Amino acid sequence: MRAFRGEVLSVPQDPATAGPQAIRHFADGLLVVEDGLVVACGLHAEIAERFADVPTEAVAGLIVPGFVDAHVHYPQTERIASHGEQLLEWLDRHIFPAEQAFADRAHADGVAAFFLDELLRNGTTSALVFATVHAQSVDALFEAALTRDMRIVSGKVLMDLGPPGLADTSEQGRAESEELIARWRGRGRLGYAITPRFALTSSDAQLGGAGDLLAAHPDVLMHTHLTENLGEIAAVGKRFSDAVDYLDVYDRFGLVGPRSVFAHCVHMEDRALERMAQAGAGIALCPTSNLFLGSGLFDLAGADRHGVKIGIGTDIGAGTSFSVLNTLGEAYKVCQLRGCSLDPFRALHLATAGGAAMMGIADRVGGLLPGQEADFIVLDPAATPLLARRTAGADLHDRLFALQVLGDDRAIAATYLRGRLAHRRS
Repeated sequence: MRAFRGEVLSVPQDPATAGPQAIRHFADGLLVVEDGLVVACGLHAEIAERFADVPTEAVAGLIVPGFVDAHVHYPQTERIASHGEQLLEWLDRHIFPAEQAFADRAHADGVAAFFLDELLRNGTTSALVFATVHAQSVDALFEAALTRDMRIVSGKVLMDLGPPGLADTSEQGRAESEELIARWRGRGRLGYAITPRFALTSSDAQLGGAGDLLAAHPDVLMHTHLTENLGEIAAVGKRFSDAVDYLDVYDRFGLVGPRSVFAHCVHMEDRALERMAQAGAGIALCPTSNLFLGSGLFDLAGADRHGVKIGIGTDIGAGTSFSVLNTLGEAYKVCQLRGCSLDPFRALHLATAGGAAMMGIADRVGGLLPGQEADFIVLDPAATPLLARRTAGADLHDRLFALQVLGDDRAIAATYLRGRLAHRRS
C-alpha cells in the first residue's frame, strides 16, 4: 500500500447530464493505492488518519485519471504528418503501403514499442487501437502492452477487399480473429476488438462474419470507421444503394450494439444518431484527424441531443498529435465553429471516464474511484513559461482549460500504471 498527496481531480460522470456534482476535486487530496487498485481517494484532512502508517509521496501538480484514447492506429505512427489528399487518396498513397511492412514481425515489434512508449509519455494509459490485417501485428502490440502493463484493446483488421499485399479472405479473417481471441483472452489488461476497417474494404460475407464473431464473443468490442469523409460516404452509398444510410450498412450485419465503437461520425443524420443511442453504440471524436484530412466538423451538440456515448481519439496517423491535451484543444475549436462550447471539465470526462465507458472498462479505469485500477497522471500547469504565466493564480477551471488549449506532452509530469511509475518527464 502507498499513498499520493496532492491536488486530485476526476470527472467520473458527464457534467453535461450530471451537473457540477460530476466533478470530484480535492485541493489537498490523498490517493491511496493497494495492489494496483484505488483504496481511497478524498480530502487529506478527512481520510489521512486511516492511512497514517502508509508511505506517502507528495505530488506537485494536478493528479487526474490516465487518458483513454478511444481510436488510434499504431501502424500509422511513422506516417503522421503525411502531406496531401483526403481520406481515400491518403490511404492509397501513404497508409496502405506503410501497413504492408507489418508482414515483418520485427518491424511490428519496433513500432509497437515506440507507439506504447509515446502513449505513456503523453499520459495515455488505456487505448482502443487499430492494428493491421496481419495477425502478428496484434501479437506484437499485445506483447508490448503486457510488458508495460497497459490496458490496450485491439484486433486484427478485416479487409478482404483491401489492396494487393494487404488483403485477407473472409475465411482467413474469421479464423485468425478466433485464434487471436483464444490466444490473448484473459491475459494482463488486454481486450479484443473485432475490427473491419470500414465498409468499403470488406465483402458482405466478411461483414456478416464479423457480426457472427461479435455475437459469439460477448467480451469483445467492435471497432470501425463511420461517415468520416464525403468521398468515402459517396462510395459507400454507391455500393450499398439499398441501405438507409451508412450506419444501416453495419446494422444489417449485426455490428451496431452496446459494444460498438465508431470513429469519426462527422456527417451523421438524426436517424443514425437515434439508432446509435438506442443501441448503446459510441462515437470516438477525432478532431485533429477530421481537420487534417478535411473531413469536416463533428457535431457534438447533435450527438448530445440523442444521448450518444462519446470518447476522444487521437487517430494517429491522420491525427496530428499523440497528446490528448492537444486533441481536446482542437475539439474545443471545432465546437466553437459549430456554435457550442466544450467545458474543460467535460473535456476531461470525455478523455477519461467517457472513453472508458464507451469501451466497456469504466468499472476499471477513468474515475480514480475505489476499486478501480490506479492509472493516473500528473499534469504540470507550469510546464512551459507561457503556461506558468497563464495559470499563476488561476482557479481550477482556468488552469484546466489552459492545459487543454496550451498543453502537450510537456505538461505530463508523470504517468502511473496501477500505482507504479511508468514514465517521468525528464
